[in-house]
Amino acid sequence: MAGYRKSGKQVVLATAMLVAWAGASAGMEADRGADRDAATHAAGKPEALFNGRDFQGWELLAGKDMSPEGAFTVLAGGVIASSGQPSGFLATTASYRNYRLHVEWRWPGKPGNGGVLLHISPGPMDRVWPLSLQVQTKHGSSGDLLPMSSYAFTEAPTSAPGAQPVIKAHTAPDSELPAGEWNSADIVSRDGVVEVSINGVPQNRISQGKPDSGRIGFQLEGAPYELRNVQLERLE
Repeated sequence: MAGYRKSGKQVVLATAMLVAWAGASAGMEADRGADRDAATHAAGKPEALFNGRDFQGWELLAGKDMSPEGAFTVLAGGVIASSGQPSGFLATTASYRNYRLHVEWRWPGKPGNGGVLLHISPGPMDRVWPLSLQVQTKHGSSGDLLPMSSYAFTEAPTSAPGAQPVIKAHTAPDSELPAGEWNSADIVSRDGVVEVSINGVPQNRISQGKPDSGRIGFQLEGAPYELRNVQLERLE
């Protein structure tokens, strides 16, 4: 995700996103009894975050009134196809804290930009992006970590002081597969520590992340991509 100067149009979009997010956040507070952190799936048993049929349990936040079907499609075999448009993100309606998350993605056409958002929480927006930690899936940068809005962690970023966006780059040689092939990200979140492996290669780690819980999401940043086998295992 590249930094850029806000235009008037982007300010309007960000404001609309903030209003939509505020409404969604209010719904979250009112419905905490249904929060998956509290409830129905036992720790240690992986659960599929997409049901393979529709987008129950997900909502699209993209600065306009759109259902997830406006930007995502369920394909044969439960593959989730993203159009990459409009700018925004798809988020779970439930929140999570300690977990192991497995995500597989690929670029069916020209590789582009994207990311997995962790610990999405109410708060100031970064343009159209929520308070969260981004695990970068951008082609050539997979495994980078980006603190979005006021998200914070202990480790120093690798980006230059004052540069935007702030980045903690992946630590091992690039382990992303060629365009068209399925990549995997394995993410462990436990008590503010987040560890990321790309295609089995450890690539990044942060500690004392704040917030340390929240919703999970996928960015829309212009390039179509596909998802499959998005599974979460709760950790005690």
